[in-house]
Amino acid sequence: MRFVQAVTTGALVLAGLTGTSAAALAGTGPTDPSGSAFTGYQIVALANANVPNFTRRTVYCPAGKRAVGGGGEAQGNDAVLVGSFPTSDGTGWIALGRQPRYDSVGISVYAICAYTS
Repeated sequence: MRFVQAVTTGALVLAGLTGTSAAALAGTGPTDPSGSAFTGYQIVALANANVPNFTRRTVYCPAGKRAVGGGGEAQGNDAVLVGSFPTSDGTGWIALGRQPRYDSVGISVYAICAYTS
């Protein structure tokens, strides 16, 4: 899914450089590897909070939508994002991190949600 998202982003940049409309390049919108179109695209965020190192934080998509991408951010001195991946059922995104020399780290989580057909 990340590859498809990267191609879509590249197409939008290309559209801007060539003067072609993004809608013309995007067609029905981003697609998953099976070729199904995504609709109802939405980004859902879990605001930064300090949690113990290696604690998973999870953000969920609204009912009926699935996570088609996502990510996280680790905040703090030398903070490291050590994991960023979808939930096992595909309805949200998980992120976790660590901060050397401290017992906690700031973690924000983002899910790119959409209806899939």
